[in-house]
Formats: sequence, structure tokens, C-alpha cells
Amino acid sequence: MLLGHPVLFKSLCYVDGRWVHSASAASVAVQNPANQAVLGHVPMLDASQITEAVDAAQRAFSTWRWLPVAKRSALLLRWHELILRHQHDLAAILSLEQGKPLAEARGEIAYGASFVEWFAHEVRRLNGRTIPTHIDGAHLGTVIEPVGVAALITPWNFPCAMITRKAAAALAAGCSVVVKPAHETPFSALALAQLAEEAGFPAGVFNVVLGEPQMAMETLVRDTRVRSVSFTGSTRVGALVMQTAAQAGIKKTALELGGNAPFIVTEDADPDQAVRVAIAAKFQTSGQDCCAANRIFVARPLYEAFVAQYSEAVKALKVGAAFEADVDVGPLMHQAAFDATAQRIADAKEKGARITAGGAAHERGGWFFEPTVVADAAPGMRIYDEENFAPISAVSPFDSLDEAIERANDTEYGLAAYVCAKDLNTVFQLIRRLDFAMVSVNGAKFTGAPIPFGGIKSSGLGREGGVEGFEPFVETRYFCLGQLGLPVTGSLPAHRAAAATA
Repeated sequence: MLLGHPVLFKSLCYVDGRWVHSASAASVAVQNPANQAVLGHVPMLDASQITEAVDAAQRAFSTWRWLPVAKRSALLLRWHELILRHQHDLAAILSLEQGKPLAEARGEIAYGASFVEWFAHEVRRLNGRTIPTHIDGAHLGTVIEPVGVAALITPWNFPCAMITRKAAAALAAGCSVVVKPAHETPFSALALAQLAEEAGFPAGVFNVVLGEPQMAMETLVRDTRVRSVSFTGSTRVGALVMQTAAQAGIKKTALELGGNAPFIVTEDADPDQAVRVAIAAKFQTSGQDCCAANRIFVARPLYEAFVAQYSEAVKALKVGAAFEADVDVGPLMHQAAFDATAQRIADAKEKGARITAGGAAHERGGWFFEPTVVADAAPGMRIYDEENFAPISAVSPFDSLDEAIERANDTEYGLAAYVCAKDLNTVFQLIRRLDFAMVSVNGAKFTGAPIPFGGIKSSGLGREGGVEGFEPFVETRYFCLGQLGLPVTGSLPAHRAAAATA
């Protein structure tokens, strides 16, 4: 792999400002999902080494938290500048280990960098407040303090942006961090660590560790010095993280989990726009996205025409490896994802669905799957009921808005929903009645650094991005300041105050 800045490709973990091997020499191979070629090996640290990363983060926190905000902000902006300077190299690394088309990878790097810039500026407005007093002679207020060491556990589908979205908020607020990326896509995280070092972050402030997934999670989450845990991944693993955190004592926990996003196309929608938005909302990252539009509900008068037009658009998507020209859809991440996708299609066909586009392994072989449309999808089909991390989408008709809302809400998930409609009354009904934390109307692009990203129900707790993105990493502390040298009037009941002054 030819990089303009070759030092970005690291095969070691990063702890306390040092690049470290595994004490046991354990390692894991990282594959290119497009051809299963081994890109390299990374060390799998043992529990004691992961604890050493927490040691380093705790030491660093004792000074990092007191660094003036302007200086923390300047370091973050330097990191942001370096990420953008090396955007093409970072995108190449990301595409090789994750498989997404190079254009998408470049977009992710820019998106990830935007969180660093946002929180670098927004932290200057992370203020406490003065509270009008209800106690004679007292001054009341709050200060905002960082919680301490933050453990950041991130997934393989967005290996850059899921780190920066968490780390930028934590670092800006004054926390030190230990990042545990997915072992399928570690090189993006390690490249970010290299750039953090070049930006001048003190040793121990930003650490990246890898290890056997459950052991690494439990080691970090059970450590009492880890005061905040931010996890992005499946709902199943998120529940384990939450359970482990509870067993270790009360600590801040933010969970960004799965989704099964509905896409509602009302009778008054623009059909051409609906197809364009559906393609964009479903097939980014080969459908391996918690916000992907998995269940498309179309008003019956538009249904057959929509299915036909949408199917033709899906058939036109180009499938290929990341570095080929004009690729729209890349490979699935691994064999397990490929097998699950094939099983869901077989299940839908067996239960009466129509396959109007795709529906089989792609002729390229490997982990490539044809972009697929499953028409007449219904409850009881796996493609309808489950989160589908794949380039496959389920389409169903509906006869009334109430029916569409009821069917859309009939899921444990509550992350994102999409709507295509013109009538404002209908739009606002859907915004309020859809049981999802984020609703996008007439467009697929809705995320970004200024907005509070997150879910409800089994899709998670807390928010990332926006001013709310600080919440997992800060505590509000209250103070009551009496007049110096004078008692605070009314601070004690009258009989106790008299006794105290007798």
C-alpha cells in the first residue's frame, strides 16, 4: 500500500505515548473484505496491558483536566488539521480494511474530522451557571467538570468517525481516553493515534488498545477508574456492556446500538425523489449502517410503480472493490455477514416475497452480494423483523397513515426513520408519532457534528454530537457559597441557629 505519509500504517497498539506489542505475542490478522487478502497483523493485548492503558490515562487525566480550555482546543484543532491533511491516506487505509468505496471513505474521514473541529470550538461554551439564590446571603452556581478516564468501544462499519465523534467530545471536556476499536478495522484507529501524537497530545491522553473482545470490554468497564463508557455496536453486546458497567459500580454509560429504520413514502410524495432518497438511505456502506432504511413502506396507489422504479435503480448500482471507479456498493464485512444475508433472502422467498432485484451472491464471488429488493415483505420474515446489515431492502404497501405508523413502530429499535411526503400536516404527524429518536424528511443526509445523534428503546442511551455530546463525559457540580465569615441566614432551623450562636 502506497501512502503519502507511510507512518500512518501502524501495526502496534498505542499506550502512554508508546507503540507496544502484545506481552504474549498474540496477534490477529486483518483482512481486506474485497479479496480476503491479509493486510497485516495487530497485537492482542492481555488484561494486564489493557489495565496499563487505564493507568496511563488516569495519570494523564490528573494534568489534562487542568489544561486551560484554549490549549485543549488548540490541540484538537491541530489534530483536525492533520486528519484533513492526510485525508486521502486515511481513506485508503479505511477502504482497505473496511471495504467501503473510496469516495465513501473520503466522506467518512471528512465527517469524522468535523466532530474534532466542532468540539474544539464548542468546549469554549461548556459553561456552568449562576443560580438566583433562595438562601439569604448565599451565592449559588454550578461548574462543569470532566468525569475522568473514558473507555470508547467502537465498531467496524465506521472505523474513523465513531472514534472521533466520541473522543473529540471527551478530550475537549478534559477526559483522557482509552479506545478499543473493532479488531476487524484497527488500522484506522491506530492512524488516528499517530496523528494525535503528531498533534502534540500528552502521553496517556489518547490510547488505543486491542484484545480479545469480551475480555477487553470487561477489563475496561470493570475498572473503577474508568468513569465513562461509550459503546457503539449491536444491541446484544450493548446490553452486556450495560450489565458489566452496573456490576462495576455506577458510571456514565452511553450506548449507540442497532436500528431497523422504516422509510415511509406517502401518497403525495414525489416518486422520483422517494427512489433517490431510498437508494441513498439504504446502500451506504453496503447497507452495513445502523441508520440504513431496512423497511420501506409505500402508499398502495404508488406501490407497484415505486417497486419497479426502485428495483431498476438498485440494479444499476455498481458493485466492486473500493479502488475501482464509480463503485456504489462494496463487499460485506465477513463470511458471517454474507451467510446471514443469504439466509434472510431464502427465508423471504420461502414465505412468499418477490425478489425484484438481486437476491443472490454477486458474480464477483467472495463476500460480495447483489443489491437486493424484496417486495411484499411482511412480519415474520427475517428481512422485515431483523436489522439487516447488508445491501438488501424490504418493501411493503400500506393503506392508511395510521397503519404505516403502527407497522413502522412495531420494532424494538428506535434510532432513525425516513419520510417522503409533501403535506406538512402529514409530515408533522409522522415526526411526532414515529417512535424514533431521529426522523429525516425528504432526504437521506441528516447526521453531522452539530446534531444530537442517538436512539431510544433498544437503540441506545445518550447522544453523540451537538452540545449533548458532552454529556457522557462531564458532571455538573453545584456549590452554595455563603458570605465569607458570616452565617447564612436561614441555613438552620431557628432553634438550631439559636443553639449554635449561644
